[in-house]
Amino acid sequence: MATDARYLTGERATESTPGPGTAPAGRPAPRPGPAPPTAHDGRTRAFAAPARIPLPDAAGPRDATTRLVAHGCWYPSADPSGAQVAFICDRGGVPQLWAGPADGDGVHLLDGEPDPVQEVSWSPDGRWIAYTTAPGGGEHLRVLCVRPDGTGRHILAGAEPGSSAHLGCWAHDGSVLAVTVAVPTAAPPPQDTGAEPAPPGSGAAAGRLPAGGAHGFGDAVLLGAAPHDEGALGRPSPTAVAGADGHTAPGAGFGDGLSAYLLDPDGVAAPVLLAAEKDAATLRVCDLSHDGTLALLRRGPRARREAVVLRTGDRATTCVVPVADGDPWIGGFSPQADTLWLRSDAYREFAVLLTARLDADGRPGGWSVAAAREDADLELLHRARDGSAAVLAWNVRGVSEIEVLDTDPTGTAGAATGPPRPVSLPHEVATRVVDAGPGLLLALSGSQRRPGVWRLPGGAVPVRTPWSSRDEDAVPPGRPPVRPVQMSLTARDGVPLHGWYYRAPGRGPGEPAPCVLHLHGGPEEQERPVLDPLYHEILGRGLDVFAPDVRGSSGYGRSFVDADLAAGRFAAIEDVADCAAHAVSAGPADPSRLAVMGHSYGGYLTFACLVWHPELFRTGVAVCGMSDFATFFAGTEPWIAQSAAHKYGHPEHDRELLHQLSPMSRIDALRAPVLAVHGEHDTNVPPGESEQFVRAARERGLDAELLTLRDEGHEFLRADNRRLFRRAAADWLQRHLSG
Repeated sequence: MATDARYLTGERATESTPGPGTAPAGRPAPRPGPAPPTAHDGRTRAFAAPARIPLPDAAGPRDATTRLVAHGCWYPSADPSGAQVAFICDRGGVPQLWAGPADGDGVHLLDGEPDPVQEVSWSPDGRWIAYTTAPGGGEHLRVLCVRPDGTGRHILAGAEPGSSAHLGCWAHDGSVLAVTVAVPTAAPPPQDTGAEPAPPGSGAAAGRLPAGGAHGFGDAVLLGAAPHDEGALGRPSPTAVAGADGHTAPGAGFGDGLSAYLLDPDGVAAPVLLAAEKDAATLRVCDLSHDGTLALLRRGPRARREAVVLRTGDRATTCVVPVADGDPWIGGFSPQADTLWLRSDAYREFAVLLTARLDADGRPGGWSVAAAREDADLELLHRARDGSAAVLAWNVRGVSEIEVLDTDPTGTAGAATGPPRPVSLPHEVATRVVDAGPGLLLALSGSQRRPGVWRLPGGAVPVRTPWSSRDEDAVPPGRPPVRPVQMSLTARDGVPLHGWYYRAPGRGPGEPAPCVLHLHGGPEEQERPVLDPLYHEILGRGLDVFAPDVRGSSGYGRSFVDADLAAGRFAAIEDVADCAAHAVSAGPADPSRLAVMGHSYGGYLTFACLVWHPELFRTGVAVCGMSDFATFFAGTEPWIAQSAAHKYGHPEHDRELLHQLSPMSRIDALRAPVLAVHGEHDTNVPPGESEQFVRAARERGLDAELLTLRDEGHEFLRADNRRLFRRAAADWLQRHLSG
C-alpha cells in the first residue's frame, strides 16, 4: 500500500473534523458514515482506502500521430452544458480518452498513455473527467481523473498491486465519485437490517416486494438468494454457505472482497467507505440521491443481479430487488429521492421499467410497471437530470428501438405524463444514452458502420458528430460491409433459436459455401447486427459466417438465459450442432466445409464442439476459451470465479459435473486441427486454458497452434494486435476450409 493511503478505522473523521485539509469553497466535503464494524473480539476491522497517485500530464496532440480512418467512437459523457464531450476513440490504434465540442471538429487527446480506456464520466460540476484504464490490457483496472484541459491527471483508485478499481457514479454536486475497489477483505459480522421488500403483482403491479433473505453484513450488504414468488418465473437460488455464526452468504468462497468508496477527486476530504462485501461478484454504486441520503447499488453474480437501496447515514438496507443483466447502470432516484426507477426483470421474462414511491426512510411503498414490451428487453435506461423524462432502449430481437417517456418531474411514482415518443435511429444498435445539456448523446453501432456518437438535440432526428467516422469510411474501399439476415430454427428439444447469417460476396444464391459458425461470449451476451472487422475479414476470404444465439444468450427472456445452467450446458453444446445442420439445410453452407469459432465462452464452446462433435467441423479457432473448469476456477480472478460459479457450477460442490463439461475430459475424441488465440495478460480466462488444449492436441499428433497476443488481456484492444488476430484466424480458416 502506498504511503499516502488513508485508512478508514475507528479514528474516522467526524462532521466537525472532516480529515486532512478542507474542501474547496462552496463544495461540501463527503459526509463520513458510521464507524466501521468491529470484529467478534471487539477490535475494529480496518479497510484500506485506495491511494491517490499524481501523474504527469499526458494530453496528446489534437490528432493522434497515427490516425485510423476507420475508427470508432463510443462511451460519450458530456459536460453540464452539453457543449463539450469526453469519449473513447481508437483513432490512434488503442481506445483512448478524447474530448472536444459536441458539434465541432476540434477534438483532442486527453490521455496519450497506451493503456486502453474502458469507461468515461464527466463530473456534474464540470471540473473533472473520470475514466477507467486497463494497464497492459489486463483485467485489473484503474480509475483516473483529469481536468478538461488535460491537467491534474491522477490515479484515484487501483494503483495498489493486485487491486482493481471500477467506476461508479458522481454525487450530483460533483464533490465525490463512487469507486469500487477489489481487494482481499475480512468479513464484518452480520447485522439484521429488517428490510422487507415485497413483490409487484402480475402486470402493472402494486404492492410490496416479497420478503427475502436479506442480511446486513456490517458495512457489507450480503443478500443471499434473490427473493421470488412461486407464481413467477423460477430463478434458482445461488449456492449459499453458512459461516461460523450461522448466517448465510452467497457463497463460492473465493476470498476476495469488493469495497465501495466515496472519493474526493481533489484529494482534500478523506475517503468514505460506503459498503463492502466479502466473496462478492460485483458491486457498483449506480446513483446517489441529490441530498446524499440514499445510494443505489448493483450487486450479485451474473444472472442474479440485485439492486440495493442503502441509507448512507446508518447503512441500513431499505430495498432489495432483482434486476436485469447487461448494462450496469440499472436506474436511479428522482430529484426529490421520493421515487426509484429500475431496469428490472424481477419475476418476469423480460426487463421492464419498474418504479416505486419511496417514503422518508427510503423504503418502497408500492411498485408499478411504468413501461414494458412483450417479447422485448429494456436494455438501456437513462433518466433526465430534472426527472422530466426517461429514455428507454428496447432490444427487439437484437435491434434497438429507442423511445422517450415524459414523466412527472415531482417524482409521483415516476408516472408517465404522455405516450412514449419514438426516436428514429440511423443504425441498428444503441449502446449508450446520456444527457448533453437540453439534448442527448447516443452511442450507436450497426452492420454498416463503426461505433459512433450522435447528437439528439431536443428530440429531433439524430445527427452524427463530426469526429465520428463516416459510414463510407467503415471499411477500406472496394468491398462494402455485408448486411446480415436473421435466421430462426428449432433445436432438437423444441427450443427456438435465432442468429444472423452473413453471405460472402460474389456467390450465387444457391451456391454451397464454406461456413464459419461464430459463437459469442458471456454466455449471456447476444449476437447483434453490428459491423465486426473479423467477420469482414472472413467474408473477404469467400467464407460465410453464421452467428447464432444458443441457449444462455440474452435478448430472448429469462428462461432462455437460464436454460444452460448446470447440466443444461450439454444442451447448449447440442444447439451448436443444430445450428450447423440448419445452416446446411436452410442456407447455403457446405456440410463438408464447416468450422466453429468463438471468443471467451464462445471459445469454450469451440473446444467443446470439437470433442463432442468431431465429425461435424473441419477445424476450429478458440479465442480466450476455457478448456478445463477445474484449472479455470483455480486461475481466474476471485470475483470472476464468484460470478462464474453461479453460472457454470461450483468448483467443489459440482466437481463431477464440471469435469464432464470440460473439453479436456474428452480430448481423445479430438480429430480436427485447432488454432487457439489468447492475450498474454488475460486473468479472466488464463492463457493456460489454451496452452493445455494445444499441448494435448499436439501430443495426439494433430495440427494445433497457439497465437499469444502481447499486451492484451481478455479483449483485444490494440489495432495492430486486432489486425494480426483477424488475419491469422482468416488464414487458418481459409487454409482448412479450401477444397
